[in-house]
This record gives sequence, C-alpha cells and structure tokens, in this order.
Amino acid sequence: MKNTIISLIIVDALIVFLVYFFGEESWLINSQIGFITSSFVMFGSMLSYKSMVQGRLNVGAIPDDERDTLDKLEDPYDLDDEISKNDLKEEEEKTLVEVVKEERANLKKSRRSIWQTTKDSKASLSFYRLGAYGLLVFGFFYLNSNKFLDIPIYLLSLAIPTIVIVVVLMRKN
Repeated sequence: MKNTIISLIIVDALIVFLVYFFGEESWLINSQIGFITSSFVMFGSMLSYKSMVQGRLNVGAIPDDERDTLDKLEDPYDLDDEISKNDLKEEEEKTLVEVVKEERANLKKSRRSIWQTTKDSKASLSFYRLGAYGLLVFGFFYLNSNKFLDIPIYLLSLAIPTIVIVVVLMRKN
C-alpha cells in the first residue's frame, strides 16, 4: 500500500509539472480533481474489499479447497478427477430431460439467500467507497457548474490512478 501511494504521488507530481508547463489552467484543475477523486475511489474499494475478505476469513466463511499440499504439487490444475469410467458411461446415457432436471435441482440448491447477499454487499456499501464516489460526483459537478470541465482531460485523469495501481500491484507479485 505504501508503494502504491508513493507511486501515485510521483505520477501526480509529473502530471502537475507537465500540465503547468504545456497546458492551460483548466487542464490543471481537471487533472487534479479527476486524479485525486479516482485515487480515493480506488483506495476506498481496496480497503472495503480487504476488510470484507478479512472478516470472512475470521469467521471461516471462505472454505479451503480440501486438497492437501502434496496433491496440489502433484496435480496443480486438478486434472486427475476421481470419476471412474463407469460413471462417465452412465452420464453419457442420460437423456436430455434428466440432465435438465438435475441442473435445475443444482440451481435451486445454489440460490443465495437475502442474508448471504447482504453479507457480500457490505463491501460495496462501505463508507470508504460511498464517500469516495460522493467526492467524485461532487468534483464533476463543481467542474461542470464553473465551466472548467474538459472531458478528455478529466477522463484521462480518471484512468491514470487505475493504471498506476494495477502496474504497481503487478510488479509487486
């Protein structure tokens, strides 16, 4: 997270330098509002997702894949299925109607309850994300109402933090 923040500050300083010398005043305002609000949205999303995953790990809601370490090393892509040849023949002999009935039964079993959906939506309704999106909308309306809005510069400055964060996270791994 620290490397990401440092990278964003460096990129933002570079943007300010370039726009100050080669652009207009409205470009500087557009780029800074777009860049900062987009950065807040990205950090808000990362923090809310991290807290959701950490909470589910603490509760034990994220199951293990039930494979031991040796099995993962020998068969990392799970190519060796435990289905025998007899089971494969039985599956081939089933009619279309039976297959459709089985799939419908599987879909009914896998339906999520309202409680499960609510638990998963906590990350999208987190204060961090809602506040960041509020700032983004407020910044857009500010630029638009004061006639500073320059759409290409604004959209470009919205995309830059996303690209920087993806590059930093990819280099980290």
